[in-house]
Amino acid sequence: MASNLDYLNPAYLPLEDKVNDFLETQKALSRAQVALKTAQLPRQPQAPAASSYTRESNQLQQEAAGLQHKLDQLEREIIGMLPTRNEWLKVNLGYGPSRVGAWHIPAQDGAAERVELRVVH
Repeated sequence: MASNLDYLNPAYLPLEDKVNDFLETQKALSRAQVALKTAQLPRQPQAPAASSYTRESNQLQQEAAGLQHKLDQLEREIIGMLPTRNEWLKVNLGYGPSRVGAWHIPAQDGAAERVELRVVH
């Protein structure tokens, strides 16, 4: 029987760091997507020229694309670090035991089967 304190195992530190980075990147991507949607809203008539909004929108799109790429990369790395599939692993994300796992998702509706990262914190 596993101990309730297994999540404090120092061997999990690299995984915990990656998961924390993954969660921070998720938050940053969410903020970037909100900023992009906000930048695309109609502006007041006294606002600066439309070209500055296009530039801002392009910059925000590039930022969101970069964050999505980083998120995908971190997800692959975390899945590679997990010792098992279809099971939760307890990790310490700084506020008690959290869970992370890689789950097999079978092929459906023409989509290929895949492995999905899940984090409960």
